[in-house]
Amino acid sequence: MRILMVSDVYFPRVNGVSTSIETFRRTLAAQGVEVRLVVPRYGDEPDEDGIVRVAGRPVPGDREDRLVGWRAMQQAVLVEARACDLIHVQTPFIAHYAGLKAGRTLGIPVIATYHTLFEEYLQHYARLVPAGWLRGLARRFSRRQCNDLDAVVVPSTAMRQRLESYGVTAPLHVLPTGIPIAQFAGGEGMAFRLKHGIAEDRPMALFVGRVAHEKNIAFLLEALLDARKLCPDVLLVIAGEGPAMGDLQAKVGELGLSRSVSFIGYLDRRQDLPDCYAAADVFVFASRTETQGLVLLEAMAAGVPVIAVAEMGTVDILAPGRGAFSPPAEPRAFGEALGHLLSRPTAWRYLADEAPLYAREWSDVAMAERLAALYRNLRAPQFVPENPLGAAI
Repeated sequence: MRILMVSDVYFPRVNGVSTSIETFRRTLAAQGVEVRLVVPRYGDEPDEDGIVRVAGRPVPGDREDRLVGWRAMQQAVLVEARACDLIHVQTPFIAHYAGLKAGRTLGIPVIATYHTLFEEYLQHYARLVPAGWLRGLARRFSRRQCNDLDAVVVPSTAMRQRLESYGVTAPLHVLPTGIPIAQFAGGEGMAFRLKHGIAEDRPMALFVGRVAHEKNIAFLLEALLDARKLCPDVLLVIAGEGPAMGDLQAKVGELGLSRSVSFIGYLDRRQDLPDCYAAADVFVFASRTETQGLVLLEAMAAGVPVIAVAEMGTVDILAPGRGAFSPPAEPRAFGEALGHLLSRPTAWRYLADEAPLYAREWSDVAMAERLAALYRNLRAPQFVPENPLGAAI
């Protein structure tokens, strides 16, 4: 079986969508599913078998992303889809419309993964527009796109419930991405600490993710003030980059946290990131818009306990209370929990012991099996092909 995945983002752009695509691309092969990609070209990436890069230009105000050409994307997707059994769209922009048009033209199923809760994100990037108007726009946009598809994959039950509340009637399948357990279980924490000048015995809290406003990192900085009362030497390491970097660095200065926070940028996922997880004493996360929260599971796979706010996609991970603790979504309570864990590690040791056992239940192999089964089930319906102009043949 051959699947075409289409996306407006992919590596070297680092984010959850890129990670999800690559994880499934790698693990689906063992399920007898060949995955081909049509994705943007960011620079001089080497040619790779099974990956078609479409030229684009930088998105205004965002040097990390690319806006691919509309016609070039449609043409590339249509050509690649002719040899595929199903199209799996990963982003709701040009890739969505290119994938949908190719699928209807060729008479093959088109599904999409709904990765991003745009209702919550837009307010951070269009602050002059009334929030209520933006939410309504995002809901109508998502409802229309989802209902044009043959099925929608969502990474959490909370996301399924949200889309149902929008009026989405297309079949919704809850299927998290899954993580490569072995990759994150073998990090060298001491190597990371030596490289970054962090003392072996210094208590270290870690955040990994895009440094963006919707990640609610400012909440972590405020919580750190209370954590320091119980653990004065705590260090918060922030691994990632993004548009909120300048604002957060300024806030660190304003709060007097310069010696307690370290921004280290993006890390290579093969070695540097596993080493970073292994160096941490606790992983912290406060996003209220996360659709899945893969980084929580990555940390757990490394044997690192998690303190996180239970909102949206993280609820599925945090609900069992295994390897993680979820304090009230208030900086003081969160900070006190963090400080208590770091100052009394033996009292919380059970979380670190439980974390890797729980993470194994979310392995990439298990999730790939479920996605392959979904693909095969969706091949059964017969579609009436359309010509490129949209009229039924």
